[in-house]
Amino acid sequence: MEAAGKRLSARKSFARHWQLYLIVAPPLLFFIIFKYYPMLNAVLAFKDYYVTKGIWGSPWVGFHNFRLFFENPIFGSLVKNTLMLSFYLLLAGFPIPILLALMLNEVRAQKFKRFVQLVTFAPYFISTVVMVSIIMLFLAPRLGFVNVLMNHLGMESVNFLGNPGMFSSIYVWSDIWQTAGYSAVIYLAALSGIDPTLYEAARVDGASRYQKIWNVDLPGILPTISIILILNVGNVMAIGFEKVYLLQNKLNIANSEIIATYVYKIGLLNANYSFATAVGLFNSVINLVLLFTVNALARRFLKSSIW
Repeated sequence: MEAAGKRLSARKSFARHWQLYLIVAPPLLFFIIFKYYPMLNAVLAFKDYYVTKGIWGSPWVGFHNFRLFFENPIFGSLVKNTLMLSFYLLLAGFPIPILLALMLNEVRAQKFKRFVQLVTFAPYFISTVVMVSIIMLFLAPRLGFVNVLMNHLGMESVNFLGNPGMFSSIYVWSDIWQTAGYSAVIYLAALSGIDPTLYEAARVDGASRYQKIWNVDLPGILPTISIILILNVGNVMAIGFEKVYLLQNKLNIANSEIIATYVYKIGLLNANYSFATAVGLFNSVINLVLLFTVNALARRFLKSSIW
């Protein structure tokens, strides 16, 4: 009787709110078809794949592909490069949009504020290929703008993209320049939702501008900051493939080879699909563990989490 009652209640809910269900259906189907269903093919990591036999007809090899990856001499450098580049981007890039949003929130000249927002937001629309081309043109050893300027100042030319030690900084700071304005919009939206009476109370108490930012603005956007931080840490191992791959060359490969580019070369270029799937699955599992860990820490210490 209870089950029948629930089914009847579900039918009534669908009949009453069918428009809402219709709106939810397309994104739900998208995730099922393109996100969840392909997960079934992750079984390829535990098989010795033959094209003629297909994924499910290929023989099982257990954790053989994972052992090959862990015993590979390049395993340590791949994980190190991926983590170093990801955490460098997180530590350097995460606070900057927050600071930019806080500064823009304090600007009273609306025309200047809109101009700064436009200038900082516009680079987000530059495609990765164009962005890498700009970096290469600016940092070219002989005719690049940076080296020409250095020569005029009496300094010698530097092959920036050929120096492995400079690769991380080039990647991170160009990414910050490109995405900081876009990320700041999220925090500006959160700042606009803060109760105006809090600002009035702060003014009555004689709070300075910096005290208002510290005691009103930051606590007001703390839930947003924690959610964005959790999502960013959850994608630590999934750092962008395209830009890293396009900036790679034989001189900086020691620091620029990450798991994503290695999977591409092993899986698509060398057609070793089983091994590449195992490496990609390892990468995804690490991301999942980091996501759950940071979410638990945020829920405990910041009282805000995704779930």
